[in-house]
Amino acid sequence: MALSKGDEFPLHQTPEPVAYSGTDRNFYDRYFFNGYAPDGSGFFALAFGVYPHLDVADAHFSFIRGGVQYCLHASCELGMERMSMRVGPIAIEVIEPLQRLKVTVDETDGIAGEFTFTGRAFPIEEPRFIHRIGPRAFMDYTRMTQNGHFEGWISLDGERQEMAAGTCGTRDRSWGVRPIGARDEQPMPGAPIPSFFWQWTPINFESGSLFFHVNNDAHGEAWNTRAAWAPDGASAAELAEGAGSMRTRLAAGTRWPDSGTLSLALQGAPEQITFEPLGRFHMKGLGYTHPVWGHGMHHGPLRVEREDIDLKSVDPLAMENLHVQMIMEVVAPEENAIGVFEQLIIGPFTPLGLQGLNDPAIG
Repeated sequence: MALSKGDEFPLHQTPEPVAYSGTDRNFYDRYFFNGYAPDGSGFFALAFGVYPHLDVADAHFSFIRGGVQYCLHASCELGMERMSMRVGPIAIEVIEPLQRLKVTVDETDGIAGEFTFTGRAFPIEEPRFIHRIGPRAFMDYTRMTQNGHFEGWISLDGERQEMAAGTCGTRDRSWGVRPIGARDEQPMPGAPIPSFFWQWTPINFESGSLFFHVNNDAHGEAWNTRAAWAPDGASAAELAEGAGSMRTRLAAGTRWPDSGTLSLALQGAPEQITFEPLGRFHMKGLGYTHPVWGHGMHHGPLRVEREDIDLKSVDPLAMENLHVQMIMEVVAPEENAIGVFEQLIIGPFTPLGLQGLNDPAIG
């Protein structure tokens, strides 16, 4: 394992841990957080990205109240200062590397907040993600993931709410190469219809943290997957790694997960768990696939904007709405849990009967 305290900071040059260096136009360095109350309510999330070769940084804070997802988007020119961990009103402070971080959102357009994340165990290092479309590298990055507890508050239009006792969630750090900024207009000779399948299920059990992810090709064959279990307080040497297999049902007329069953071969974890949805969060609120606020886009020296998303009126088949995190109740033989089921399916996927770029599941 090559993780070090330096990996907590946006200094990476390659998809390798910070000990190594190199360059790429599409290099990025990102923080991500999500959190929720023990009953799945009060969901919030934040993403903060640095794009050193584009000389841009952006940050997004988003949360759900009363059936509306409220978002604050911010982008600034980096000025080649990668340690400036602030974009407009949104700032991150590393209190204890790999363990404790603080996020501050200064009041802007009626949105404000402050919270501290404390990890439950040492973060896991996921297998390096390398994927090519023909000869072109589509992604090549490393990610570490950690479950933890949150303390803090969020304010909307002057109404401040303290986070509920027991609020938990997940944070990750990833760095490497992904498509960022303005789209490459150079066509790929003979390129097939775009295809991408991704599922990620970080779960908070009372006794520990369960992680599973899978990237499949259009035929359902995994090209990157792993399951991991982290008992509370576990060191890097005490993390358990194994394998999992997910059976998913999609909500009719959408590409969103309606439920799922995860079978595991993983020491310390249940052999099988099921997911039942409690709510839906759109990743475009954090810039993912957003038509305006996509990651790494240049908006000038500084631009900040609020966006309110009515969750009932969202078009499920619009490309910007395919990427979701479903807040899930997790049912296991010995104890239930709470977590998220993140999913993005673009293009054909034979095991679920999906054809075309964004056609829906048939109920």
